[in-house]
Amino acid sequence: MSQPNSVAKPDTVPSTAAADERLTTEEGRKDFWRATLSCWLGTAMEYADFALYGLAAGIIFGDVFFPEASPAMALLSSFATWSVGFIARPIGALFFGWLGDRRGRKIVMVSTIILMGVSTTLIGLIPSYASIGLWAPACLVILRFTQGFGAGAELSGGTVMLGEYAPAQRRGLVSSIIALGSNSGTLVASLVWLAVVQMDQQSLQEWGWRIPFLCSSLIALVALWIRRHLRETPVFERQKQALQQQRSQVKSTPATTDNRGFWQRSRAFLVMVGLRIGENGPSYLAQGFIIGYVVKVLAVDKSVATTAVFIASLLGFLIIPLAGWLSDRFGRRITYRCFCLLLILYAFPAFMLLDSREPAVVIATIVTGMGLASLGIFGVQAAWGVELFGVTHRYTKMATAKELGSILSGGTAPLVAAALLSWTGHWWPIATYFAAMAAIGLITTFVAPETRGRDLNDPDDAI
Repeated sequence: MSQPNSVAKPDTVPSTAAADERLTTEEGRKDFWRATLSCWLGTAMEYADFALYGLAAGIIFGDVFFPEASPAMALLSSFATWSVGFIARPIGALFFGWLGDRRGRKIVMVSTIILMGVSTTLIGLIPSYASIGLWAPACLVILRFTQGFGAGAELSGGTVMLGEYAPAQRRGLVSSIIALGSNSGTLVASLVWLAVVQMDQQSLQEWGWRIPFLCSSLIALVALWIRRHLRETPVFERQKQALQQQRSQVKSTPATTDNRGFWQRSRAFLVMVGLRIGENGPSYLAQGFIIGYVVKVLAVDKSVATTAVFIASLLGFLIIPLAGWLSDRFGRRITYRCFCLLLILYAFPAFMLLDSREPAVVIATIVTGMGLASLGIFGVQAAWGVELFGVTHRYTKMATAKELGSILSGGTAPLVAAALLSWTGHWWPIATYFAAMAAIGLITTFVAPETRGRDLNDPDDAI
């Protein structure tokens, strides 16, 4: 096993690495591009769903589902239902991760896209509070749970699949396509919302807000069609062959006992949780809470926030692959560390600038925050997360660690921030909270191993 200070250079990777071996054939290259497109679309679907909900929670859900609450309480209630989806995510990660490690990545990728697509479409069909009273927010909570249950394995499944398909020397760049998928979903959501918010308030509240949720079903259908023809990853196929060979032996070798303590066995898992907190918390504050804060509290025009998300999404197509390339060139650890440091430095000046209420300043501030927290750092995390874990339990461990980190950060961040705002009436506790989560990610990079170029068929975790 590699130690925290060791660096696995790309040029030390065996030429027989599973992904590199398959890419030597024309059919293997077709499989690679098919998997890449499938993972990109699936992640786009997931993040379109969550970006749609984040924007809707900040802009319209308070009026539709919590019309009797004060503006601050309506915002708090909207983000409380947001958090329900994140509570469901680790449950889905455990279930689908277990399934993916035993039955393969493909079956999970097909199941999750169906579950997410149906849940998101049904959210767009929920009657308002004025029509069915408390049943309206109740339905919203249920569908957010099922949406989160599927999403808990979708992102990690796509990340594992891309990482296991990617050539070792370009794993950071290829794996960052997952982040490009998330960026594409955010871009689609912001484009649709940018058009929808131009409607008059009555039409928007009555039926306009439903359009983005209903349209997302189109992405799900395309992704499902592609995934039906996917082949298993080369890493998983090699692992399956190895297991079959072991079972065919007349006398199997005695199972080795892992005598390490709990904390030592869990180091890679805990590192992934720490890295996830440093990314996911600031990310959902930047693209979730701040949107609601700008619109509801600062009373800036809705189109300013959606324009900012749109611009950030466009820039993401440059930022994300650059971050992935940098992690291939200089290593996962130093690249991630730089992003965390920049996020800490961003936190307090960001809220000072937002208070100016100047559209250009507000847009630039949101774009910068998303560029650092939702795009760049996420592009580095994809390959690092795959490389941290051994092949036997990679899907389960990675998915569970990422979703646990999401609960501790992104899933609850907008809710905590809204509560802090309601309690103190000022932004400084939120900025402190933002910087603290980024600091957790920064500290974690000092105990995390450098995994660049690691052989993904290694059965052991990297630390």
